[in-house]
Amino acid sequence: MSKERKPRLAQRLQTDRGLYRALQRWGYYLLALMAWVTVVLAVSALGVLVCSRLTWYETDPLYHLLLWVRDYYFFVCIAVVLLGWVVISWHFISRPVRQLDALIGASAQLTRPTEEPIRLPASMKSVEDQLNLAREEALRAQRAAREAEQRKNDLVVYLAHDLKTPLTSVIGYLTLLRDEPQLSPELRARYTGIALDKAERLEELINEFFEITRFNLSHLELEKQPVDLCRMLQQVVSEFAPMLGERDLTCALELPPSLEYDCDPDKLARVFDNLLRNACHYSTPGSVVRISGGEEGDSIVLRFLNSGRTIPPEKLARIFDQFFRLDSSRATRTGGAGLGLAIAKEILTLHGGTITAWSREDQVCFQVTLPWGGRREEGPAREP
Repeated sequence: MSKERKPRLAQRLQTDRGLYRALQRWGYYLLALMAWVTVVLAVSALGVLVCSRLTWYETDPLYHLLLWVRDYYFFVCIAVVLLGWVVISWHFISRPVRQLDALIGASAQLTRPTEEPIRLPASMKSVEDQLNLAREEALRAQRAAREAEQRKNDLVVYLAHDLKTPLTSVIGYLTLLRDEPQLSPELRARYTGIALDKAERLEELINEFFEITRFNLSHLELEKQPVDLCRMLQQVVSEFAPMLGERDLTCALELPPSLEYDCDPDKLARVFDNLLRNACHYSTPGSVVRISGGEEGDSIVLRFLNSGRTIPPEKLARIFDQFFRLDSSRATRTGGAGLGLAIAKEILTLHGGTITAWSREDQVCFQVTLPWGGRREEGPAREP
């Protein structure tokens, strides 16, 4: 069964179940009314039979009451039936009203989720379970948003602090170059090189600020067109040649001659850029970054495999979170703002695809799955 039909089938089953319960309640209601009318008629017939066998005296107050009931028997029966109808209707109506009140209270609690579970009457156990599941999901989302906001705030504080060091160095060395005209060419070249290096570091930090702002304020929209993913990956790898050479890395492409796919080329190139940049930052010097892929079933699967330190499971589970950095030390130049993989995941989700990761035995693999026709395929990355 296709994944598109499952939600519709579940919705239809839910609707049929609700209709069955409504019909069941109406059946119980009509059955209760018929039972009450039957009881009234049976009690009336039994009362007539019993009273006819007894000897009554005019001085007996009950005799006059029964005499009045006999004279107005039809109206008394109608009144008793109506009274029973009112009581039965009140019982069947008040119960849904009480349930509705309890559901409204639970919904109000759901808007302000707390650790205390939602409690409903025993007859609404299934609804209680669903609401508690929604409450737990809301709490998890709330905690994740709080943690992401805290990570972002910490990152901004660190960035603001880190901006001072390279800026101070740039100003200091440029001041020396201005105030000391008799400096030797070697020393002048050295100071200029240090100032340039610090200025480049300053640019990286400022770019991180812009990355945070763009991620929060921009909404990603796709502009799809047919693209050869193999040629795109070859172009991305060629652009990374200087960075790969600087870190003594080589990149091996294991791809078919062509992989045509309908996608947003700019945004998908950004995904590949982030994955390859991540591999460059965390690969062991002298190792090979392998990019392999091809058609698997009704999907295109691409894998980015590099040699590097094994990522612990607790970090691997959070690797796609916003503002999460594998290297928490701000002294290093790896990891950026911790947005690269989060952005990659968002772009792939818009394409109907997924990204997963595994890491063991000093190897790290990221798997990108792009389904044909926008159908979404989920599952853990497979080890090559």
